[in-house]
Amino acid sequence: MVLMEAVFSRRKRGRALLKQPNVKVGDVVVVRYYDAVVFRDLLQSSKVAPIAREAIGWLDFENGNYIRLIWERHAETIINEESKTRITGLAIRKSDIIEMRRIA
Repeated sequence: MVLMEAVFSRRKRGRALLKQPNVKVGDVVVVRYYDAVVFRDLLQSSKVAPIAREAIGWLDFENGNYIRLIWERHAETIINEESKTRITGLAIRKSDIIEMRRIA
């Protein structure tokens, strides 16, 4: 089942769709996305803007609003079944994705 039919690519004005028909859940992907920036007690906020970040991991979930990327998981059960379910990753809103490409 092909899931990621389109990924948003940012331009100066508006968004253009990039076709990514070969990306599906379980694939290892590189995702470039805009991350929020927290700021506090500034005299001037005119230079504060979201920053571009990159993450690599397994595409675990995708729907119309966001993707879930897993970058750390147990390769095999260590102690019991519960230990296998512990994972680390990111949920990224699709509107913040700059680029996503399959690498494996």
